[in-house]
Amino acid sequence: MPDHIAGTQMDECTACPIAEIGRRRFIYNVLTGVAGVLLTPSLSRASTLLLENVTPVASKGDQRTYPIPAADSVQIDHDADVILVRWENVVYAFNLSCPHQRTALRWIDADRHFQCPKHKSQYTPSGEFIKGRATRGMDRLDITKEGNNVVVNLDSMHRQDQDLAGWSSAMVHLT
Repeated sequence: MPDHIAGTQMDECTACPIAEIGRRRFIYNVLTGVAGVLLTPSLSRASTLLLENVTPVASKGDQRTYPIPAADSVQIDHDADVILVRWENVVYAFNLSCPHQRTALRWIDADRHFQCPKHKSQYTPSGEFIKGRATRGMDRLDITKEGNNVVVNLDSMHRQDQDLAGWSSAMVHLT
């Protein structure tokens, strides 16, 4: 390689910011930054999945019996695709899927609402639509109280926009 080309390359390289910090340090900084970007979504995702798992105490056909939660909480039965919510002395049972495009909903504990991870539709703990692409509340399931338990009928789902009366009555008051 001719000297004038080699000298030019050397001059450009010494003026380069990478040369000032060193190649190893530069690579370390880049890899640290990439790791930070990759880990951030999983940390925020973990903070949204603060749902307690709940297992039915009994199952009969399309009915699942769950203990009444002792305090305000959000519980999930993954096997039955049911979200069980106790909120302000009312218990609700919801279908796990967002009514917009059937993506599994997540509970955002810090903001006290449900959110669809796909299009960011948001819902109150009682399933009412707040904002986003959805156009209605979360789908409620029929629920009744039996002693210290609630019985959820998986075969009886109410859409707010098609069955407002059924949707509005699909809850158990605990007072």
